[in-house]
Formats: sequence, structure tokens, C-alpha cells
Amino acid sequence: MSSSCIEEVSLEENQWYRIVQEMLRSADIDINGPRAWDIQVINPAFFKRVLQEGSLGLGESYMDGWWECERMDMFFHRVLLAKLDEKLPHHFKDTLRIAAARLTNQQSRKRAWIVGKEHYDLGNDLFSLMLDSHMQYSCGYWKDARTLEDAQNAKLKMICEKLQLAPGMSLLDIGCGWGGLAEYAARYYGVRVSGVTISAEQQKMAQQRCEGLDVTILLQDYRDLNEQYDRIVSVGMFEHVGPKNYATYFSVVNRNLKPDGLFLLHTIGSNTTGENVDPWLDRYIFPNGRLPSVSHIAEASEPYFVMEDWHNFGPDYDTTLMAWIDRFLAVWPELAEKYGERFKRMFIYYLNACAGAFRARHMQLWQVMFTHGIEGGLRVPH
Repeated sequence: MSSSCIEEVSLEENQWYRIVQEMLRSADIDINGPRAWDIQVINPAFFKRVLQEGSLGLGESYMDGWWECERMDMFFHRVLLAKLDEKLPHHFKDTLRIAAARLTNQQSRKRAWIVGKEHYDLGNDLFSLMLDSHMQYSCGYWKDARTLEDAQNAKLKMICEKLQLAPGMSLLDIGCGWGGLAEYAARYYGVRVSGVTISAEQQKMAQQRCEGLDVTILLQDYRDLNEQYDRIVSVGMFEHVGPKNYATYFSVVNRNLKPDGLFLLHTIGSNTTGENVDPWLDRYIFPNGRLPSVSHIAEASEPYFVMEDWHNFGPDYDTTLMAWIDRFLAVWPELAEKYGERFKRMFIYYLNACAGAFRARHMQLWQVMFTHGIEGGLRVPH
């Protein structure tokens, strides 16, 4: 009997294999099948590990080289459409993690800096090679775009147009990243920009990028902001605020926005209201990150603002992430020695899982416009 037959027989007798096989088949995914979205299992211990450890086991076993998949984005798309994530048993540690998120403030002043150090400070070399020239680490706008550069330019222009920026205005950018939006707004719309970040690496690059422009980049917690601005924008930062701080966040924006000002919130969103803690992403990519729901945002903003417009272009994040994957793989030879193979597998898993989630409409991307209730309302370009 050949070794492959022995392997097949031993797998068929593996109860963990049979359970996983049945679950995956409901999502039209085969184990060791020929299609791009089928998974190739290298270590038979994979099945027990995934069933016992859920999301964490799936991600860590990929990082460990226990399984492969030619198109992980397609794999995750099918997994989430079939709601297999809801069928996986929750590991006891996951339950404790969710309980901790409910009981404690995971995004307190002290803990808020963790994601800056562990993710955004990974290295400007990585992000400058993977992202577009504006260093936009958020969803591009692909309505009329064909390239990542065009999509991010379109996103920046749309934000500035929605905010109705004009020369002489003051703009506060909460979570300014590497300064791409701050530079764009100052250079093309003539506004004075104050940017805030919790990443030392981002601050350093943002200051270099905005040199010679009327831009100030501050390394501080958003809760310490106390100056009135004509306009406020926040792109890809609200995901790090946490439900226990949503009310505080909107009170800070209210305190810093002039009575006739405009506020644009750009954030990934969840279809459901809850803690929305993915244990693998929480451990390896975005410590303490939480996705808000429509209800979260509505409830926290209600005491302060009129919601003028809610724009969802979540499917554009799928396209953005796939462009990042292509660029990451293309430049990997320049990064390999510094970061290593395990990091590569971790990062590829993260980008593909997120692409599949947006494709399955499991997550959304929202731009929400708020005012204090300006007379005549607000006409918002999309």
C-alpha cells in the first residue's frame, strides 16, 4: 500500500478530520482538493487544533506551516459566507478574552499606545513599500480608479470635498498615520492641519512628509485634545477606540469642533453590535482593536451631532487589500532578511482574511458625516 493511501486511511479514521471535512464541504471547500480555494493540509494535527482553538488555531497553524492555500482570500470568502466562524467552538481563552473586553477598558490611556508600538511601528520600510505614495493604510475609493494610487488619490479628494475645505480653515486629523491626508489637505486646499498619532514611527515620517507646510504632527492621546477647529477628520482610527470609550471620543470631537464645523468619521464597521473580538487579529495584528456597529456609532454620537450622511463602500476594501497583497509579495525579497518567513505568513494571512471578510460583506467601510445641525443641511458628494 502506498504512503498516500496510508495517509488517506488514517485521515478517514481521524474524528477531527471528519468534523472539519463536513464543515468545509458546506462551504464548497475540499481538503487537499485541486481548486485554488481548497486547503492543502500538511500536518494532520491541524484538524484537532482548529476545532479546539478556533480562530487562533487556524491562524497560528498557518503561521506554523501546517496548511497552505493558493487563494486564501477565496477560502475566507467561502468560510464566512457559510458562517463557519459561528460554528467553530470557542476556546476557553477566547471566552475569557471577550469577558475581559466587556469588563475592562482595553483601550485606556495606558493601553492605547500598545497598537502603535506593536503594529504601526513595525517599520516604515514595510509600509512605504506596500502602500501607495500617500502612505494610505485605509480603504481606497475605486469607483473610477484602476490602480491603488488612483484609488487612494480619489479617497483623499473625496474626504476633502466632503469636508468642504477652503484656504485658511483649520483641520484636525485624529489618527493622522504617516501624514498623507494632512499633506494633501494642506498642499491642495490651503488649510492649517494638526495631526495626532500614537505611533512614534508615524510621527517621524509625517513630520518629514509635511515639512514646509502648515502642518503640526503631535504624538499624543486624542483625549488630550482641547482646541477648536473648523473641520475634524478621523480615518482608520476609530477601530482602536473601543466601546467603553465611544462616548468619550464623541465628546472630545464635540469639544474640539466649532459650532458650524464638519466632522468626517472613516471607519471599518461590524454588522453586529458586540465586542467583535477576533482572537488571532487581537494577538498578532491589532491589539485591543474593536469594530463598531451602526448602533455603537449612533448611540455615542446622538448627544452631540446630527448625522448628515452615511456612505458605505466596504467592497472597495476587498480591492484595496488585494492590491496590498500584490505589492507586499512583489517587494518581499527586499524585506525577507529583516522580517523572516513566519512574519510573511502572518501578514499574508491577515491581508487575505480581511479581503475575504469584506468580499463576504462580513465587514463594512463607512464614511459618516456629522454636524451640530447646520442650517439648510449638507449636500455630500460621493
